[in-house]
This record gives sequence, structure tokens and C-alpha cells, in this order.
Amino acid sequence: MYRAQPMSDDLDQQLAALVGQPIGDTGPTYAPDPVNQPMIRHWAAAFEDANPIHVDAQLAAESRFGEIVAPPLMLQTWTMATPKITGIGERGGSPVEGGRAKVLTLLDEAGYLGTLASNSEFEIVRYLKLGDEVSATTVLESVSPLKQTRLGQGYFVTWVTTYTVGAETVGLQRFRILKFKSGSAS
Repeated sequence: MYRAQPMSDDLDQQLAALVGQPIGDTGPTYAPDPVNQPMIRHWAAAFEDANPIHVDAQLAAESRFGEIVAPPLMLQTWTMATPKITGIGERGGSPVEGGRAKVLTLLDEAGYLGTLASNSEFEIVRYLKLGDEVSATTVLESVSPLKQTRLGQGYFVTWVTTYTVGAETVGLQRFRILKFKSGSAS
């Protein structure tokens, strides 16, 4: 029977030091484009969202918003980088170039190479309006103690992204993954 070695105090300390810190070293992410009608229309069509407040200026004007607003769960899409297909294999499937989250690199180096998205939660503070310029800042919220899962031993890593328009917070996204060692299931 496989018995995992306890996590070293050094790794514990390194992980704990990252909690509350930005995920990367590049600073906030800025949307390449302001919130706009073509993107909203494509999103609404792709998800068969027939709510007229997203695409019909006249009906949206008569709504409680008084104007067209973006579907709330589009929040994350505004700050997503344009994917770069060339080199995607060399980047391990990442659609963008750039630095990797320190916590993920640290866990990879400790042998926790498996990654499974666990859940994502949104808190919408206000709907986005046409012309809003969105930025996002992501901070490591927590790393769980070592857990035994069906996939193997691992750590739940949670980060929270705060989306803003100017100084106003418009939403939050909490994203959690499991970083695990394959073959360490008991």
C-alpha cells in the first residue's frame, strides 16, 4: 500500500507565504476592449440567451437597467487574453504566454502534477454596461492541508479574482482546483 510522505515544513511555509499574494507577477489584467455590443450579441447567441436586455436597445431602455447590459457570467471573458495557438503544446496547453502562478509551480516541483478544476463561484456586484473598461486582479486565497482524494493525495488551491471598472468592484470569481499526485490514492 502506498503511503504518502508528509509535506515538509519548508513546503508548508512556502505555500503559506503565498496566501494573500497576487497569483502572478504581472499585476492587474486589463480588458483588451471595452464592454461592447458585438461580443454580447455573440455570447447571447452561443448560449441561446434570449433576454432582450442584452441585445435589444429599446427593450433594455425600458428595463430596470435603462440600457443594454452584458450577461453577468460574461464577467471573466472581458479580461481573457487573446489565445495564441502557436506553441500551445510547448506551454502545456496554456492558450497564452506568460508567467505561471507561483503556487502551481511550487506544487508541480513537489510532485503534485495532476490538476483538476473543482469549482468556480461568481459574485456579481453590478451588471456591466456598454463602454465599461474592466480590469482584474487575482490573489491566492488559500491552500488546503494535504487531503486524500480518489485521485490521489493533493491540495485544494483557491484564488479569487476581483473585477473592477475604475475603482468600483463589479464582481468576484472564486476558482478552486485540486493539485494532486497521480497514483497516490489509497
